Amino acid sequence: MKSLLRNRKALTGLAIIAFIVFVAVAAPLLTQYDPAARTGRPHQPPSLDHILGTTRIGQDVFARLIYGARTSLAVGFGAGLLITLAGTALGIIAGYRGGKTDEVISFFTNMVLVVPNLPLLLVLAAFIGQASPVVIALILGATSWAWGARVTRAETLSVKHKDFVKSAEMMGEPQWRIMTFEIFPNVVSIVGINFIGSVIFAIITEATLEFLGLGDPRAISWGTMLYNAQKASALSVGAWWDILTPCFALAFLGIGMSLLNFAVDEIANPRLRTGNHLKRWSLLVRSREGRL
Repeated sequence: MKSLLRNRKALTGLAIIAFIVFVAVAAPLLTQYDPAARTGRPHQPPSLDHILGTTRIGQDVFARLIYGARTSLAVGFGAGLLITLAGTALGIIAGYRGGKTDEVISFFTNMVLVVPNLPLLLVLAAFIGQASPVVIALILGATSWAWGARVTRAETLSVKHKDFVKSAEMMGEPQWRIMTFEIFPNVVSIVGINFIGSVIFAIITEATLEFLGLGDPRAISWGTMLYNAQKASALSVGAWWDILTPCFALAFLGIGMSLLNFAVDEIANPRLRTGNHLKRWSLLVRSREGRL
């Protein structure tokens, strides 16, 4: 945590994520408009009454933006949690148990990895019909765990031969306790990277599915905002605020999550921290040359 708080990328990413979460939670306090109600003229440009303008049917874009953040964040973090839990549990079990257990889990992992993820999601969402955000989160959690399981398994294979794991086995500790208290803390950095990446993937994928019309149009999210703006030909009629607002929101959240992901990767991987040492070394050499 100390290394995380000293990292500028991590602080910037956490600040962005905290700001978006605060806006989503405090949505009723930040706007007086109902995101689903008509509150102005169709495609009214940004003004003091509607700071981000209105949609084709007169809905306040700012209200839909901050209320839609609730749905997008819930789907992202919910699906990311499901993906991480499944991938971590299966990866640790496969890597530590080995044998037939590893073969069975690896078989299903390889099978899921071979199938293209996005086309599979499109087929499942089209088969279900107008999938709600909860259904989209469940679909993402059920089809996107394989990469995390593969990476966690590889890390578990290197940790299981450590001395502290062998000592726990010689003391007669049960396997579930060794996997939970001995192996899991040593792969937590991989789990953190997997979780952050899964959240980014889930939010972007959810917006993609809803933009293609496979989500529930009655739900208020950034994806449905894009779908409604595209359906209303917002760019063609010059209502740039209607479609660019959710685009910038998705990009802003993606930047925050990516910066946090890069920071965790740098902290977990010592090789990525050599850049700062090289800079310090070059500055030290230049200062010595200047003195000479």
